[in-house]
Amino acid sequence: MPVTSDGEPVEGLRRAVSGDASAIRALTRLAYAKWVPVAGREPLPMRADYEAAVRNHRIDLLYKEGELAALIETVAGTDHLLIENVAVSPAFQGQGLGRVLMAHAERLAVASGFPELRLYTNKLFAANVTLYQRLGYRIDREEALNGGTAVHMSKALSS
Repeated sequence: MPVTSDGEPVEGLRRAVSGDASAIRALTRLAYAKWVPVAGREPLPMRADYEAAVRNHRIDLLYKEGELAALIETVAGTDHLLIENVAVSPAFQGQGLGRVLMAHAERLAVASGFPELRLYTNKLFAANVTLYQRLGYRIDREEALNGGTAVHMSKALSS
């Protein structure tokens, strides 16, 4: 993959390393800012500890036009892969990058032998719920979480 003079990928996907935590935090805060008025508070990904997340989870960064455009954070469960966070920079929203990353997560899950992907989102983020349903996810349950309602969703995968 071609890189800039400071070593950043020009285009494509790469796995995050510890030095990426501040860029991950900045992108996530930008991407989720539109949801603050909807939820009446900062969504959980805006408050996450990304130093720990880079150490303990898998975060893949998607670069476009030499910029960090989007990311996906996944966590291996015992029998599934959890999508913890998908964030797309406002400058790159509407270009299908979220779908690209969701397909990437499916490939990761299949390669790891997981039969299922799981995720959760705020019920107030109706556009996200609709998108995930279009991508083949089903609603499994809803639960009260941090003053809101989390919608838990899953997708069975074929290996």
